[in-house]
Amino acid sequence: MSSPTGPVSGLPVRMPRPRQPGRHRRPEPLAAPEGAPAFVLAVPGTPSAVVRSLAEEVVSIARSELPGMDARIGYLDGDDAEFPTLQLVLTRAAEERTARFEQARAAGMDVREPDGPVAVVVPLLAGPDSALLRRVRQAVMESRVAAELTDVLGPHPLLAEALHVRLSEAGLARADRARLFTVATAADGIILASVGGDEAVQAAGITGMLLAARLAVPVMAAALDEEGAIAATAEQLRSSGSQQLALAPYLIGPELEPGLLDAAAKEAGCSTAEALGAYPAIGKLALAKYTTALGIAPQQPQGAPAR
Repeated sequence: MSSPTGPVSGLPVRMPRPRQPGRHRRPEPLAAPEGAPAFVLAVPGTPSAVVRSLAEEVVSIARSELPGMDARIGYLDGDDAEFPTLQLVLTRAAEERTARFEQARAAGMDVREPDGPVAVVVPLLAGPDSALLRRVRQAVMESRVAAELTDVLGPHPLLAEALHVRLSEAGLARADRARLFTVATAADGIILASVGGDEAVQAAGITGMLLAARLAVPVMAAALDEEGAIAATAEQLRSSGSQQLALAPYLIGPELEPGLLDAAAKEAGCSTAEALGAYPAIGKLALAKYTTALGIAPQQPQGAPAR
């Protein structure tokens, strides 16, 4: 079980690492400003224990990077019980902020009435999906809560890194070209699968160029939710010389319909890597959207150099 603010007691929560001594120590991490809006992760797809675990891990990563942050999870298709809907999470955040103000005023404290957004809503999406984003916006409007909605997480070099890792975990890419580590099943052509139409394919293609630079193999983006698109892209790669193809989902996971990825891979005759899931970069990018909205971190996380 979990609460809208994250895992209940007993589940592991990432804590900030202790500051290292010495002149080369890392800088102190940022801390959430007092009274800052809540960070609300908007999770698409059908809620389940697996989806909740993924969302909680993403939130845990984000919280470890910004101590003191009020982090919550709202599900687009929640049930307002085990899986609280995005509307309910936003409503509760607003009610709790008002209650804190009233309690402080009743205690004789000199506090200002809260203003500004109650929450910053970050969609758990690697790329744009107009249908899902429309539902997120609708949920925010129906909550009648002042909330700011951020962009999706990509494209970004860290997502190319995450794709590389998922491919290497599946034995479909070399983990480190610099060490000349060979993988007998390494693909010589990658299909980057997205959902959300042409806009999503174009966004995936930007990250795909970064992935191609890392792997030194051709990468083409295609729509997983468009019938025949993956198979057509596979044929295009084969006609240009690639023979051993791999499917890399440009997806975090909850937004992916069950069976869709495996069916597309079978149709295209290629192996597939896992979705991005709770790769650490996902939590960091989600946090970057939040902190940028607050104006406390104008720079997004830097991508690791191609290996």
